[in-house]
Amino acid sequence: MSRIGKKPIPIPKGVTVKVEGNTVLVQGPKGKLDTALPVGITVEQKDGNLVAIRENDSQAALHGLARALVNNAVEGVTKGWTRDLEIVGIGYRAEMKGKGTVVFSLGYSHPIEYPLPTGVEASVDPKQTKIALTGIDRQQVGQVAAEMRSLRPPDPYKNKGVRYAGERLKKKVGKTGAK
Repeated sequence: MSRIGKKPIPIPKGVTVKVEGNTVLVQGPKGKLDTALPVGITVEQKDGNLVAIRENDSQAALHGLARALVNNAVEGVTKGWTRDLEIVGIGYRAEMKGKGTVVFSLGYSHPIEYPLPTGVEASVDPKQTKIALTGIDRQQVGQVAAEMRSLRPPDPYKNKGVRYAGERLKKKVGKTGAK
């Protein structure tokens, strides 16, 4: 029994939803997204809400997933999604190069240029240690954030590197001198 799959998705004003086969097209003030539905799951519009319906219980595992994907699309075209990154370390920083490229200085012998995909925008704060990624596709924003974090993942000994905002790290103890 999928509790998430049974919840209806409210459609805000200014959002249009079209269901074509196994694809849901969502259009709103920020843009348009299309979401593919798994086989056996259908989405119907009922009095201002979207409802995910499964054919039988063999699709129970995908029921909540399909509903969450459509909900993320509806929320993305109305509010958008943001992901914040923090850069920790002496001399570590990021800066915008033009509109579509972020340049990182992360302690390597060279700067790293990261081209942003279409649909994702980035802004760097004046201190050059915080990056805010925004976009309408939740999966794409999260993927870009994960790729930026992987350029220099947080070090467990010195806590230096690129991390998500609010990420809690477990600091390890270094080696001790032999006696």
